[in-house]
Amino acid sequence: MAKNGANDGSTDGWGNQVAKYFTGITVNNQAIGGRSARSYTREGRFNTVIGLVKAGDFVVIEFGHNDGGSLTSTDNGRTDCPGTGSETCQVTYNGVAETVLTFSAYLEKAANALKAKGAIVILSSQTPNNPWEGVTTFPSTSNPVRFVPYTETSASRTGTTYVNHWLYSMDLYKRLGASATNAVYPKDHTHTSPTGADHMARSFIKGLQCSSNALKNKINASAASVVSGSCL
Repeated sequence: MAKNGANDGSTDGWGNQVAKYFTGITVNNQAIGGRSARSYTREGRFNTVIGLVKAGDFVVIEFGHNDGGSLTSTDNGRTDCPGTGSETCQVTYNGVAETVLTFSAYLEKAANALKAKGAIVILSSQTPNNPWEGVTTFPSTSNPVRFVPYTETSASRTGTTYVNHWLYSMDLYKRLGASATNAVYPKDHTHTSPTGADHMARSFIKGLQCSSNALKNKINASAASVVSGSCL
C-alpha cells in the first residue's frame, strides 16, 4: 500500500494509486513500507490514524506481507505471536521487553478502536506475491497464505467489511498471464512497479464493488473502463 515503495520510482504501493478511482472523497494513505500489524502498532501508527479519523470516515486496513516468520532470539520486530486469538508471546526487541500479540489481535484492536470513533472499517487481505514466478501453470487459489483467512475471521469478529484483495488480485493476474504479470515485479516477487500497483488498486476496487460497503458508492465512472472480472 505504501507510497513510492523503493523510493526510486521503480516500485509503488496500491494505496498510492487507488485515489483516482474514487470521487467525492480525499484519500489519506497512512501506509508505511516494511511494516507488520505488530510494528505498525508498536510505532504508534494505528494511534495516529485513530486520532485523525472522524465519524463517517472510511478506513482500509491491510497487512500480512511482513507478519510472517517465527519469534526467535533475533526477533525482527515484525513477526506476530502464533495463533488467531488472545495468545501472547514475550520477547525482547532492541533491548526492550515486549508482549507480542497475534496478527488477529492487532487487527481487531485497531478495528474496534476505529469503530468506536465512528469510522467505517474495511479489513482487506494482503495482495499475493507474484503467482507466476517460476511456473507455467497458474497456481490454485484454494490454499492462500494464512493471513488471508485470518483477516476474514477478524472482519467477522469485529463486524467490519471484508475485501478479499488476495483473491481478486489472483484473478486479475490469471487473466493477465505470466509475461504481463512478471513485468510488474521489477525487483522481487513482492514489490510491484507503479503499473503493478495500479493493477492491485483495480483488484481492490473490484472487491469493493462486490461488497456491501458504502464506500463502493464513491467509485467513479472511470473505474468502469479498467476494472473487470466477476464477483468471486
